[in-house]
Amino acid sequence: QVHLVESGGGLVQAGDSLRLSCAASGVTFSRVTMGWFRQAPGKEREFVAAIGWTGASTFGADSVKGRFTISRDNAKNTVYLQMNSLKPDDTAVYYCALKRFVRYDYWGQGTQVTVSS
Repeated sequence: QVHLVESGGGLVQAGDSLRLSCAASGVTFSRVTMGWFRQAPGKEREFVAAIGWTGASTFGADSVKGRFTISRDNAKNTVYLQMNSLKPDDTAVYYCALKRFVRYDYWGQGTQVTVSS
């Protein structure tokens, strides 16, 4: 059974940094695409970043380019989201997700990130 567990969220001030982690189990991690999404209060869930099997390919939303970096360690079955220069608009619950084929079909429980001004 696939299981994703996020960690690393918290309360920070604008301009600070955080690193989120997502540990996966029950899957051949090196054969799946991993993504990060977020959902702010009253808003729909939105894509943040994704990374291919080897880590050579990464994709990020325009709103986080230049500030957030996605990476992975296949030996640890873990994907990371390094978030720098955080803004109050980045406040949301952050979810990691796993895509084996076409769509993201496994999700973590989410971790809260709150950025105060």
